[in-house]
Amino acid sequence: MVKYMNKILTRIKKEFQKCPDLIIKEIRIGKQDTFFIAYLESVTGSDKVNDYILKNLSKLSSETKKDLKDIQSIIPAPNTVIIKEYDQIEFYITNGFTIVICGLEVFAFETKADINRGIPEPTSEPTIVGPKDGFTENIQINLGLVKRRIKSSTLKAESLVLGRKTTTMINLLYFDDIAEKENLEKLKAEIEKIDIDGLCDSGTLAEYLELENNTHFPSVIRTERPDTVANALLEGKIAILVDTSPFALILPAFFSDFINPVADNYLKSKNVNFLKILRLSCFFLTMAVPGFYIAMVNYNPETIPTSLLINFGTQRADVPFPAIVEAIIMLIICEILKESDVRFPNSYGSAISILGALVLGEAAVSAGIVSPIMIIVIAFTFITSLLFTNQEIVGAIRHFRFIFLFTATLYGLFGVFLAFIYFFIHVSELTTLKKPYFYPFAPYDKVYIKKGVLKPQIDKDIRRSKMITQKNRIRQRRNTN
Repeated sequence: MVKYMNKILTRIKKEFQKCPDLIIKEIRIGKQDTFFIAYLESVTGSDKVNDYILKNLSKLSSETKKDLKDIQSIIPAPNTVIIKEYDQIEFYITNGFTIVICGLEVFAFETKADINRGIPEPTSEPTIVGPKDGFTENIQINLGLVKRRIKSSTLKAESLVLGRKTTTMINLLYFDDIAEKENLEKLKAEIEKIDIDGLCDSGTLAEYLELENNTHFPSVIRTERPDTVANALLEGKIAILVDTSPFALILPAFFSDFINPVADNYLKSKNVNFLKILRLSCFFLTMAVPGFYIAMVNYNPETIPTSLLINFGTQRADVPFPAIVEAIIMLIICEILKESDVRFPNSYGSAISILGALVLGEAAVSAGIVSPIMIIVIAFTFITSLLFTNQEIVGAIRHFRFIFLFTATLYGLFGVFLAFIYFFIHVSELTTLKKPYFYPFAPYDKVYIKKGVLKPQIDKDIRRSKMITQKNRIRQRRNTN
């Protein structure tokens, strides 16, 4: 017995050598009985070790029968695990458990330290109306925020572990009576293919899940809002929570999901539908406006009224660069200003924007580097892009903006038309969990366009999308009494 305990302690010390936070204590009960406990001080709460384990073990006498039942009843920890294989010790000790070695038995008692921050307000998805709580880096707190909204036994959470070094906990959330089992099995199969050393954030997992598409467009929703996850689950989608990450993942994700924030659900349909149409229009305008301007000025001046064309020519008379070079210079400068505004602390962000917009823009026009009309075109382009906060969508817009710009330079308005054709072909061939990404536009679904792209009256939102699930599609029943 003593040799067995010493063997385990030796292996623990060897594996965790040069780890100053490893604590090993020897506790003697009577003259013959000895317990050993081991834990990592950095991830374990010392007060919990003292209250759950040390105080209760000190109450034992040498005559106490130390079988499995007695140990579990004497140490009232929230979670107790009987360790059958030594390889499990490393997993539990690094996850905040205290290892108790008692004769030939090894136990793991949950004594995790409270190293979590408070529930924050979402910063990447702000909203005027709606809930103000957001996810944190603790997967149990995040799961609780979702279950606080959905009080149903049919909400299931399957646990997986990813990362050979990090052993990161992952939860797959879905409604057992709504979500398609085929979607769940596909997603689990994709996750089980991943074999990496470490998974530190949900963004890394999202990249692996998006490998089926070679595109700039995101096919996985990333959100820090529990209400977004709850609404997606009620639609029949699957959510993924990753420990140490404040962002949840939602699949399947369609193109329309990224231009319709969840805040629209809290406004009247008659008011929000105007905003939805405006947002969709701005999506295409922010990609095509620079290219459209280049096409009209260089190739198709007949589309511009004569007086306006003369005005454009007068403004560009002193500019030494072609319109395409002028546009590229301004687009790159605006991208630099936008990136610096994001990276700098909040106290500096507004100052940088003012410096770039007023000083640099005015100086560029005065120096004859760019024309005033180009400043207006680029400013309009970036104003319309500010409606989209998802960084992946912003990156896709930037990519296609340059495609529109170069095709317009080569072929004029015909090039803009070709760029639109390429855009629609590209998004139409994308998939998300083997489902068409451009749904409900392609394949066309009139019913879901009224629901996904627009917002129906709340009493008419009766069915779930047939593309997401074929089970339990009735989400509400109208009372005719």
